Amino acid sequence: MTKQFSLHPDRLFPDAPATKEIARSLYAKVADLPIISPHGHTEPSWFADNAPFGDPSSLFIVPDHYVHRMLYSQGIRLESLGIPTIDGTEVETDKRKIWRIFAENFHLFRGTPSWLWLAHAFTEVFGIKERLTAESADRYYDHISEALQRPEFLPRALYERFNIEVIATTESALDDLRHHRKLSESGWKGRVVSAFRPDAVVDPEFPNFSKNVAELGRIAGSDVSSFAGYLAALKNRRQYFKDVAGATSTDHGHATARTENLSDEDAAALYQRVISGAVSPADAETFRGQMLTEMAKMSVVDGLVMQIHPGAFRDHNQQIFARYGKDKGADIPKATDYVNNLKPLLDRFGNDPRLTVILFTLDETSYSRELAPLAGHYPALRLGPAWWFHDSPEGIRRYREQVTETAGFYNTVGFNDDTRAFLSIPARHDVARRIDCGFLARLVAEHRLEIDDAHELAWELAYNLAKTAYKL
Repeated sequence: MTKQFSLHPDRLFPDAPATKEIARSLYAKVADLPIISPHGHTEPSWFADNAPFGDPSSLFIVPDHYVHRMLYSQGIRLESLGIPTIDGTEVETDKRKIWRIFAENFHLFRGTPSWLWLAHAFTEVFGIKERLTAESADRYYDHISEALQRPEFLPRALYERFNIEVIATTESALDDLRHHRKLSESGWKGRVVSAFRPDAVVDPEFPNFSKNVAELGRIAGSDVSSFAGYLAALKNRRQYFKDVAGATSTDHGHATARTENLSDEDAAALYQRVISGAVSPADAETFRGQMLTEMAKMSVVDGLVMQIHPGAFRDHNQQIFARYGKDKGADIPKATDYVNNLKPLLDRFGNDPRLTVILFTLDETSYSRELAPLAGHYPALRLGPAWWFHDSPEGIRRYREQVTETAGFYNTVGFNDDTRAFLSIPARHDVARRIDCGFLARLVAEHRLEIDDAHELAWELAYNLAKTAYKL
């Protein structure tokens, strides 16, 4: 007998009957709200070109590090999944064969958030009810391949079907934003904005840093041989992102939360050392810290919201990084100090209401000890939602439990999906809305929150907090 997916209407709600009923009533009011997706990594070319997605494997497997990291952990080589190599070494190109490997190993995702997201996409987006197995692999592949050729599965149609109000992509400071420009000229009403990601030109340990800085100067028309010219080039690019791609935020993927507040003279001298090409690890870390403070200074003027994503040992697997490059599922959480590391930036700008800094973390131990007290005090700080590894049912619950007592709800920014996997976006937001409604229902059941306040908070968490914090 063919096994079926079962997306129970009460999934993720509390088990206690009275609390579950409250959660149902809260969720009913927010389930169909528009999606605000203020931070993520979908490709702007999808929406600009509006071409059909190629095939199921390219859609579900290749771009999703949650998927291929699990498969790799069980000994499945990335070459066999069609993951491109840096040197162009041959990898599997038979997309059906790749899909069969995925299907044969779909059981590995049991109990993970990926199972929830994938099951939602298969059933709700493509209307497939039978479970993905080795036996059903080809039927899946054919069904999805055929669907992707229909107009209703084009990227813009899916954007509208998913009820997305706005989605943010993330581009390097060196990106020419041609796809965003094409979008703005297309007349399509969907809203796709960019986030300014300057890592390639502010991190001295980023590959080809000196060449990147030279390119920054070229495209910004600024002499980057001096620190003042370099800062002017960054300001120019930030404004370009605002003008061309409607950017409202910046995004900083630093390894730590360290910030600095050097004098102008010391910062200029440090800049000369890091662009010389012989930078020490200590100078590189100090420069990254100084640049976070410089970015905060720019944000006070131009209004871009800062996002800081520290706490990841990125590309931990050196062999995978050398062969396939960045973002292949080997980012590992590590302990992160926010209290001391953020103090130089907060001493200078933490009390300025013109600045919004959204902090993310992979270090859950910092929630109640550091992040909630900081965000519960400094006007410039807000807390981003549980980040990857923790953007899961239990992760979101732990986040709410540890953060809310000290920071409240209004010093957080709702939810963002932070994904490259476009078809998982409705599922990810649905999971967050269900978990948040369950959390609010428990507060109501314990007589810690009035039901009318809970309804208002459910709307804030699902929709308004993200829209407000990111100035969308």
